[in-house]
This record gives sequence, C-alpha cells and structure tokens, in this order.
Amino acid sequence: MNVTADALPPATAARPPARTYLAALKLTGFRNYAALSLDLDERSVVLTGPNGAGKTNLLEAVSFLSPGRGLRHAELAEVAQRPGDGGFAVAVRLVNAAGTVEIGTGVVAGEGGPESHRRVRVNHAPARSTEALLEHLRVLWLTPAMDGLFTGPASERRRFLDRSVLAFDRRHGTRFNAFEKAMRGRNRVLAEPSPDPAWLTAIETEMAELAVAIAAARREWAGLIAGFIAEGYAGGASPFPAADIALAGDLEHDLEGRPAAEVEKRYAGQLASGRPRDAAAGRTLLGPHLSDLVVRHRPKQMPAESCSTGEQKALLIGLVLAQAGLVARLTGETPLILLDEIAAHLDSLRRGALFEVLQELGAQVFMTGTDEGAFAPLGGRAQRLSVSDGRILEAEAAGR
Repeated sequence: MNVTADALPPATAARPPARTYLAALKLTGFRNYAALSLDLDERSVVLTGPNGAGKTNLLEAVSFLSPGRGLRHAELAEVAQRPGDGGFAVAVRLVNAAGTVEIGTGVVAGEGGPESHRRVRVNHAPARSTEALLEHLRVLWLTPAMDGLFTGPASERRRFLDRSVLAFDRRHGTRFNAFEKAMRGRNRVLAEPSPDPAWLTAIETEMAELAVAIAAARREWAGLIAGFIAEGYAGGASPFPAADIALAGDLEHDLEGRPAAEVEKRYAGQLASGRPRDAAAGRTLLGPHLSDLVVRHRPKQMPAESCSTGEQKALLIGLVLAQAGLVARLTGETPLILLDEIAAHLDSLRRGALFEVLQELGAQVFMTGTDEGAFAPLGGRAQRLSVSDGRILEAEAAGR
C-alpha cells in the first residue's frame, strides 16, 4: 500500500526552524561513566577514540531524552554501571525555542533495589511519563546495528517505523503499549480451559480501537514523509538516494478505502472469529504488531533489500535525513541527531555530502568515530571531544 501526502505544510524560508541543542550534559552511573559533566555549545559534537572507550554509551545516554529504551533498546538494568546499585541519571540543560529547559531522567535505587521504570523531571518538577520529553525535543539516531534494517526481521523495521511516528504523535507509544498489554491479556484468556466470551469481546473491542489508531498514525507519517521526499528535500542529485515508502499490513490497507469505525468493527470481528486459531497458535495472528515497513530505492526502482550493502547504507542515511528535515518542518524546531560510527563506511564524497546536509538542517549532531581525520571537513563547525575509558577531553578548540 503506497501512501502519499494530501497536504504538507509549505517550507517557509523566512522562518527557519529554531535550533534545539544541549548546552550541558551530566551522567551518573551510566554504563562506563561513573560521573561525567560536559559543557557544550550549539555546534555539533564529534566524539573520537578507540573502540570500547564509551563513545556509543554517551550517544545512548542522549537517546534516553526520548521515550522508550534508547538506541540500543536496552533493559534499564543493562544501562546502570556495574558494579553499582542499579541506579543511573542523565541530566541536561537544553536550549530550544522556549528558552532553557533542565531535563533529568534515570532510575532511582533504594533498599529494595532499583526501580523498574525511569523517572523524568523537567525544570526540577516530576513529569507523569517519558512522553513529557516530546514537549521539549525530538531525538533521532542511526547506528551500525541498523545497517541490516532492510534485510533483517520485520520487528526491527516496525520499531524504526513507530519511532518515526512518535516524533509527530506523542501518544503513539502509549497506544502501542496498551495494545500489546491487551493482546497479552487476550492470549492468556484464550489459553484458559473455558474462556469467557464476554471478557474476550471486551478485550477485542479495546484492541480494535487501539489498533486502528496505531495504523492510522502510521499512515499519516508515511504520507508526510513521502510528500516531503517528493519535494526533493532528500535524494535527487545527492549521494543519498530517495526512498519510496510503503506499509504492509491488513489494517493499514483497510484504512485506505474504509472509515476508521468500519475498520475497527471489521478487525474486532476478525479477532472474534479467529479465537480458535489464535488459541492453537498461542498468539494473536492478525494486527498492527505484524505490519511491516517496505522501502524501495527510488532512483533504481529496486527493493531496498535487493540493493548492495553500500546502497542500503546510503538509502538509510537519506531516510533518516528526510525524517530530520520533516521533524524540523512540522515542529518548528530542529531535532537532536545521533550518528554512531557514521563515517566509517562512507567514502570522502559521501562524508562531505553528509556534513553539508547536516549543516543545512541546522541541527546539533552527535557523531562518533575512531578516526579523527574523517571529520576534518567539519573544521570549526563541530566541537571535538576525545573519549578514553569513560573520560572525555577537549580534543580541539579551533573555531571558537
């Protein structure tokens, strides 16, 4: 199912997006950082050092300024420094269109051990959930683990898809979590010797409402990103090719020709009629948890999974850059962008092109690498830091 945008807010040259950036970062008990305090400016940040020094750990800490489990999709217990009490903290001073915001997140350890969820504080006041972070900034990332996005399991593409949607719809993550909770409840009821039909109907009605909202949000994002790419903000003559986006999923397909209420009723009916099948399988075999993101290399008109490794990398970079541009367009503020080992597998032409596109976006970008020379084209446009065993030193002061 291909989706195109019916309407996309026009770019306004007179009103560029406001720059969002970290002016300070503090870590406590995070991975290999027992304690770290960094003063930053609005420039991008280049982190260089040997493998295992803690470069990716710092990027992961910044990724915790968004809902979810960060760029490694790690359990909270994995993030806390070992040995330790299981607690950790990430605190930043953020500058955005509204001014300066103090944000902190982490896990508090007590006598009974660390908490099972992370807390968020904004300007020293507790927030109700991690969704509050989306009121102040958006964080996007690209890591080497994502290089197999197009050839790996559909679950990884769904995660990419839903994180992209979350940048525009702050309730998307909550809806999906609620859907999965209801689905697990349904699976447990189906496993009982005599499942209660009334209870199953109630659960399936809730699942249908949530599932259609999830599918609709995905369709909206797909339409927006397709429209943005069509305008030529990604791909074209750039070394990073444009992507054609499609969604593969029964609900997403049904929403193309039916009103949401009808799709909800249809899906609830499918769940009811599929109870024997799902009970035998031990899981729900129809729903948004099985949808997929389908990407094609537009210039070559080729499925992404059939492209070479280099073409897939370039296509993924182009897609992330398009997402960053769309976030800036629709929110009026630049996102933070985290690029782990981004220069390692790019030739000098593509590295230079990437740095120029990032400069045009105006976003603060955190980049890591082992070779400081790969970032030479940035000159004084980036703050350069050297990472060694959980310690960070200023590597370069030019351009101040």
